[in-house]
Amino acid sequence: MTAVLFDFSGTLCRIESTESWLRATLAETGTRMEEPQLIAAAAALEIAGALPGGAEPTAVPEELAGVWAERDLVAASHRAAYTGLSRQVPLPEQALHDALYDRHMTPAAWTPYPDAAHVLTELRRRGIAIGVVSNIGWDLRPVFREHGLDTYVDAYVLSYEHGARKPDPRLFAVACAELGVEPEQTLMVGDSRAADGGAAALGCRVHFVDPLPVEGRPDALLPVLDLLKDAELPSV
Repeated sequence: MTAVLFDFSGTLCRIESTESWLRATLAETGTRMEEPQLIAAAAALEIAGALPGGAEPTAVPEELAGVWAERDLVAASHRAAYTGLSRQVPLPEQALHDALYDRHMTPAAWTPYPDAAHVLTELRRRGIAIGVVSNIGWDLRPVFREHGLDTYVDAYVLSYEHGARKPDPRLFAVACAELGVEPEQTLMVGDSRAADGGAAALGCRVHFVDPLPVEGRPDALLPVLDLLKDAELPSV
């Protein structure tokens, strides 16, 4: 293996909880909610799937079907889809829906998994090329820079910048081309069999992790290092 591609959300980093997201946004905007109302609103936002990177919506309203389908292809559709889901939940101020969306794009809303930096550092030490391939509607590079992970990443391939989304093999092909590697010598690491599994169609090896909360997944990325060692073993 000469390269490893990583998914972003649920693989290298995890979004904060819906309650933390709402609390932080209320604090940033100086908005007050009584505790019972706050807890209820956070639960309703969770059910609505309003937090990008969080729980999937239990149902997408018909009027949002169009922007939902395009959310990872067009930045404006991503915002419209998620603020539309958020607006299904009454909040003290209408402006909070856009403020919530803005909050989720900040580095403070994301936490790298505990073993992410170690694994990326070790891959870099071994001379392995590293790419990030994400279905996303906004620029995640500032998140990597703020958390000190950007120095390890050789290429970012984001769906909204290329007009294609995983599992479309074209997105993985772009990543391999930008890294100058062959798919057959590339490992894709992600949390979605439906999306990240698309790399297999291109010839990449694929490894899956569970998108658990950060505190519940301290070392799930470490097997990646062993997989690379196994790939280096001579065939018998």
